[in-house]
Amino acid sequence: MEEPSDAELAARYRPDLEAEQVALSDQTAQSAEARQVVELDQQAVGRLSRMDALQGQAMQKGLEARRAARHRAISAALERIDAAEFGFCEDCGDFIGHGRLGVDPCVTRCVACAG
Repeated sequence: MEEPSDAELAARYRPDLEAEQVALSDQTAQSAEARQVVELDQQAVGRLSRMDALQGQAMQKGLEARRAARHRAISAALERIDAAEFGFCEDCGDFIGHGRLGVDPCVTRCVACAG
């Protein structure tokens, strides 16, 4: 398999990575209110409604943790693009392959080394 140049890899994957990063930031901003502290005012909210609100808050916090992890992975991939290290296995140094990068451009290992 012929290895693409660093410029080809950057042109192919940078726009999608940057777009996903923006989308993640937008989702974080939109869900900020759902992650706020749930008020425990007995008069305003019944016990079951409060439990639902706490469950919703916990789910949003979990989603935010996954978004933050993905954001870090995207930032690392963009740093690898800038350092001309993107698309190559961190273990063996071989080209990861467009098929695998197309599924997740943040991967750092080829199929053989990831297995």
